[in-house]
Amino acid sequence: MTLPLHRRAVVADTHNDLLMAVAARPPQQWASFFRRRWLPQLVEGGVDLQILPVFIDDQYRPEGALRQTLRMIECAHVIAEGNPDTVRLCLDGSAIDAALAEGKIALVLALESMPGLDESVELISTVHRLGVRVASIAHFGRTPLADGSAEDATGSGLTSRGVAALSEMERLGMVFDVSHLGASGVAHVLELATKPVMATHSAARALRDHHRNLTDDQLRGVAATGGVVCVNFFAPFLAERREDMTLDRLLDHIEHVAQVAGIDHVGLGPDFIREVMDDLTPPCCEDLDPEDLDPKASIPGLEGPTGLPMVTEGLLARGLPEKDVTKIIGGNVHRFLGERLA
Repeated sequence: MTLPLHRRAVVADTHNDLLMAVAARPPQQWASFFRRRWLPQLVEGGVDLQILPVFIDDQYRPEGALRQTLRMIECAHVIAEGNPDTVRLCLDGSAIDAALAEGKIALVLALESMPGLDESVELISTVHRLGVRVASIAHFGRTPLADGSAEDATGSGLTSRGVAALSEMERLGMVFDVSHLGASGVAHVLELATKPVMATHSAARALRDHHRNLTDDQLRGVAATGGVVCVNFFAPFLAERREDMTLDRLLDHIEHVAQVAGIDHVGLGPDFIREVMDDLTPPCCEDLDPEDLDPKASIPGLEGPTGLPMVTEGLLARGLPEKDVTKIIGGNVHRFLGERLA
């Protein structure tokens, strides 16, 4: 990696499912597998701040969801404890700053949907005690808390337990993630939220009309809370045709979010699905999307974290000022988490 600005800036990735790949190994291999397989990629990609979502695959749902949730949370702790010279699991903004000052990668735990918790809102406090600081309440389908974006036709907002979950997360100081939430659910959250929310991995619906993307009104709504929209790199959410799944198309989405939400409200939420799936043995990831999108489709060169400098280079090549590029690639997320996890 030779791009000076990328080296100097704080680079934040708000969605990498690498825990799925690491937790698939025997527990005694978790720390070493991360160090061998994933740490070099994060370092080469210049990642300084990494949100680690806990995503529960179909094979564990519903009966084994809570057990796998706890297992993956434990996996994150083992990764940090086994690699104390390179990473730190951070519970607040000061810990993030300390990790960065020491040249370590700051890890922040998240829940992607809450299949292990379901309607037991009281367990949100439990996972918070275990280190979770960011969470969403739906994936593609229906949960006891809300409908995911694939259920948009229902026009459903949050359930009463979903409303309680939002309130509990705000009480605890956890960040509410609107990615994957249905359109009516996003509107409901924006109506009720008293603290800034974020979208950890969502692109612009104005450029690709897919239910997983956010409309301009939703982008402005997240920004109005003081939140950040982190753009998803998953190629089928960026363009419909394979030939259009390019770095330029990703940059189009990033620039659109910056123009609509504001330069202080955009970040990167790559979701490197292909790289994770290459580490997993089927059955896995069977319900990533109900529309038969190729889960391994990716932008050339951005199959994994090592390609992140391409984004910085591409933004600079488009003439964006360095100060704006540093905000996009991590500065905004660093500031946001520092304020929200104070």
